[in-house]
Amino acid sequence: MVGGSFFFASIIGLLLGLALYATRSGNLLENRAVFVVLNAIVNVLRPIPFIILAVALIPLTRVVMGQGYGPVAAVFPLTIAAGVAIARIVESNLVAVDPGVIEAGSAMGARPARVLFGIVVPEALGPLTLGLTYIFVALIEATAVAGVIGGGGLGNLAMTYGYQRFDWFVMIVVIIVIILLVQVAQLIGNLIARRVMHEDA
Repeated sequence: MVGGSFFFASIIGLLLGLALYATRSGNLLENRAVFVVLNAIVNVLRPIPFIILAVALIPLTRVVMGQGYGPVAAVFPLTIAAGVAIARIVESNLVAVDPGVIEAGSAMGARPARVLFGIVVPEALGPLTLGLTYIFVALIEATAVAGVIGGGGLGNLAMTYGYQRFDWFVMIVVIIVIILLVQVAQLIGNLIARRVMHEDA
């Protein structure tokens, strides 16, 4: 669930975040109508708690994934939730790039796409890596919630064999596994970000 949803969410989020950044007022591909629509989609979906979003999307999940419940079906709402979060993180990090660097690239005759992918994205790559790591960790937590609504995984294990059977040993083991997964994911993300930022320097 984590791997599949993170893969698809990264693609959707990166594209959506790039579009949000590029179409902002005064930016490379300024387009107020497109920006307003994309910004509204992100603003509507992002604040909804995952468990509510997952339940609300069950009819659409059934159409897209062929089933409304289970680990495979859970990938769809996880992708939507993570995708809009990644989009906002991408936009925020790109906006933070020094405008002078962008102006210099434009002054040298680089086309908007060249400036965006050749200058802006590389400049923001370190913070973007940390942002994606944060989303990956959040997905590990969200899959535990998905287990409660039939998504399987660690959440289902904790609820079915731990909580409902009053087996606190199972609960403790699941909690430890989740903590270890989060720590490993964070460590890898930090190492990648450090290497990227070191190379940029």
